[in-house]
Amino acid sequence: SFVHPTHCLMLAILWKDILLELRTKERVSSLLVLAILIVLVFVFALTPEQLKDPALGAALLWIALIFAGMLSIQRAFILEHERNCIDGLLLCPIDSGQFFFAKFLSNVFFLTLVETIVTPLTIALLGIPFSASLLGLPLVFLLGIVGFSALGTLFAAMTVRTRAREILLPLMLLPLLVPLLIAVVQVTGALLAGDVWTGVWLRVLVAFDVIFVVTSWLTFGFVLQE
Repeated sequence: SFVHPTHCLMLAILWKDILLELRTKERVSSLLVLAILIVLVFVFALTPEQLKDPALGAALLWIALIFAGMLSIQRAFILEHERNCIDGLLLCPIDSGQFFFAKFLSNVFFLTLVETIVTPLTIALLGIPFSASLLGLPLVFLLGIVGFSALGTLFAAMTVRTRAREILLPLMLLPLLVPLLIAVVQVTGALLAGDVWTGVWLRVLVAFDVIFVVTSWLTFGFVLQE
């Protein structure tokens, strides 16, 4: 079987990001440290009774992921911008959508890697007992990370060439993430409480992912050219 050349270039960009992280370990380590610190601050600040609230535990998990994730997503484009790699890639015969998916999949990979470490640690610190419903957490976190990475990749590319990118990215990204955050906190809270029924919020989460992955993919080329 043959792989399309543009797909090869997309995979090459994705592998480059992973290989760079394997060599430096800067992205995952900073992500992991920040996420764990956020969790520890809340754990020590809240009372034992508050920590037993599944809704609060769900909110804590996603606060740590979102704030650490914004640092990770922005860093991926800062490295490309500082080395003028974005301009070079625009000169290549590659569809901008392939470049989007390379960065998007890279962000999904690193955020998922960090979340697989932070989630068990947080559950242990909160003292949440094991139940069969917790087996649904990987799927929920993957859906949340996909939606967050799609929007984050688009807005990180949009703000990377601005001077105030560290301020602009959260200001532009967080308001649009509100539906996603509400949905994932509701579904995660239900699973932490032992309730396998997640109702309408799971459908909201899936719809958010589909809409913004497609929208980000279609508009990414215009963002890069500006």
